[in-house]
Parts: sequence; C-alpha cells; structure tokens
Amino acid sequence: QVQLVESGGGLVQAGGSLRLSCVASGRTSSLFAMGWFRQGPGKEREFVAAEVWSSGSTRYTDSVKGRFTISRDVVKNTVSLQMNSLKPEDTAVYYCAASDRGTAYIDYYTSKNTYTSWGQGTQVTVSS
Repeated sequence: QVQLVESGGGLVQAGGSLRLSCVASGRTSSLFAMGWFRQGPGKEREFVAAEVWSSGSTRYTDSVKGRFTISRDVVKNTVSLQMNSLKPEDTAVYYCAASDRGTAYIDYYTSKNTYTSWGQGTQVTVSS
C-alpha cells in the first residue's frame, strides 16, 4: 500500500497560480502512475492530470491543458501540479492518487477506478 500526503492548496485570485505537491511513502516500488483529481461542490470527482511513473508520459483533461503541468520526481517519490491562469471554475478539493496497475494504454490512468491509493485532499479556492 502507498500512502499519500498533499500540500499546497489555498485561496488565490483568478489569473493567479498555485503549486500542489504530493509525497508518496510505503510501497513506492509498486507505482505505475500518479494522478490528480478534483471534486467541486456538488460534483463528481473528476480527472485532472496523470503521469506514468517510468516514462513520464502525461495526460490532461481538456479544461486544464496549457494551464496546468504535472511533474514527478522519482527519487523523492513526489508528484506536483503547477496550476497557472487559475479560474473560479477550478475551485475544488484536489486529490493526489497512485496506481499500482501497469498498462501500455495511458488513457487508462484518466479513470479514478484505476487508482488504488488516495490522499486526503487539499482545498483550492479561486476568487473572481
């Protein structure tokens, strides 16, 4: 099992930036991918970004392409989400997730059902 701890959330004005970080511990040798999801008020948890641990290949949901960047540090077992040009609709609780399921089909990692470990979540609020 992998344990995840997020940090970096907060309150920011529209157009601003935030950087979220997530540290993995435990059975990190079993990691195949890490991702970020978010859940806004009254909404389902949705995919934001994912990165394959070995190759660094990435996927983003369309609404954050060009604004958010996911990056991993395989030595420190961390994954970060740099969020620029934030919009009020980005307001949500952001969750870090880890998958111990390997696949050559990277789009598999856009589904929350692929992930086996979750962080506690960190609040991001973007004011207009």
